[in-house]
Amino acid sequence: MLCLQFDILKKYIDIPPKKVHVEAMNPTDHTHHRPWRQIERRSSRQIMVGDVPVGGDAPITVQSMTNTDTRDVKATVAQIQDLEKAGVDIVRVSCPDEESSRSLKEISAQVSVPIVADIHFHYKRGIEAAQNGAACLRINPGNIGSETRVKELIQAAKDYNCSIRIGVNAGSLERDLLEKYGEPCPDAMVESALRHIQILEDHDFFNFKISCKASDVFMATTAYTQLAQVCDYPLHVGVTEAGGLRTGTVKSSIGMGNLLWAGIGDTIRVSLSADPVEEVKVGFEMLKALGLRHKGVTVVSCPSCARQQFNVIETVEKLEKRLEHISTPLTVSIIGCVVNGPGEAMMTDIGLTGGGKGTHQIYIGGQTAHRLKEGDESIVDHVVAMVEEKVKSIG
Repeated sequence: MLCLQFDILKKYIDIPPKKVHVEAMNPTDHTHHRPWRQIERRSSRQIMVGDVPVGGDAPITVQSMTNTDTRDVKATVAQIQDLEKAGVDIVRVSCPDEESSRSLKEISAQVSVPIVADIHFHYKRGIEAAQNGAACLRINPGNIGSETRVKELIQAAKDYNCSIRIGVNAGSLERDLLEKYGEPCPDAMVESALRHIQILEDHDFFNFKISCKASDVFMATTAYTQLAQVCDYPLHVGVTEAGGLRTGTVKSSIGMGNLLWAGIGDTIRVSLSADPVEEVKVGFEMLKALGLRHKGVTVVSCPSCARQQFNVIETVEKLEKRLEHISTPLTVSIIGCVVNGPGEAMMTDIGLTGGGKGTHQIYIGGQTAHRLKEGDESIVDHVVAMVEEKVKSIG
């Protein structure tokens, strides 16, 4: 049994954190110099998932997973292409049988993002996936079986330039660890991870990342925090089986947000019982909120109250839909009255503050620009036009 012994841990202890100055909402923001926005990202090795770097100085990547039948190539490709439009960096596809793993050849040929093949117990599925275009294999080496099988699978990963993701999950820990600790817990999860790490290292394989997921926020964040202290491999961060769109978004934001703020995490997946596209959207919003990725328009808006001079909620809903196609990082403030409107506008690229008598103040770069009278043009049309013009000027 592999335990958390000093001779194993000392290889990884005292890894210095990497200081990353996280700028404000986007590179063009005139308020981006803020020392309290600094996040010290954990120093990690860098691996490649296809042509996408993970770890090191690479941007934190956003992943999702298909929920189509992998054997249905047309449906699976269509879903991956929807995820690509949403900005996904890496997509995982389950390969429960031979036909699924062989389907990866057609699937990977029709998409742009690297594919991770999700493999659990049958080592041949992993070999087939590597042969058919998978860029990464999600496995637990300890579940594959005999030493010979593990060796064959690792050799296939080497031969086809596949990285590996060790996927520890609180719901599927090894029986001996459950007997040792009495129940799933962070210590058991970290010990499981180190056990699988040792297997890969013993076979001279180092092109891998690790996840240590649980549906319990406390367990997941504690396990990742402990794991981050004892190894320097890239970490795939997530709260597994987080729930539906609203519940899962909240749980993931709390757990993953805390880890990311602490500098832990090189790639993320938000696990939702929802359209996978929503996972990508939530993942990017999470990273944008922490200044770790810059993509698209960030709308700063008030919840509205009796002081609002226009319908804020309706305006913001329409704006977010109309601006989904913008990938250039910009910030827009939509505030219903003058109480906080001018202050928020100072910190965004484009701002609108509701004013009396149907006349609203427009700000550009934190400075007053012009007024917009109701009836001349709708707020939504006017703001969309300004955003598109700003994007053109940036080039």
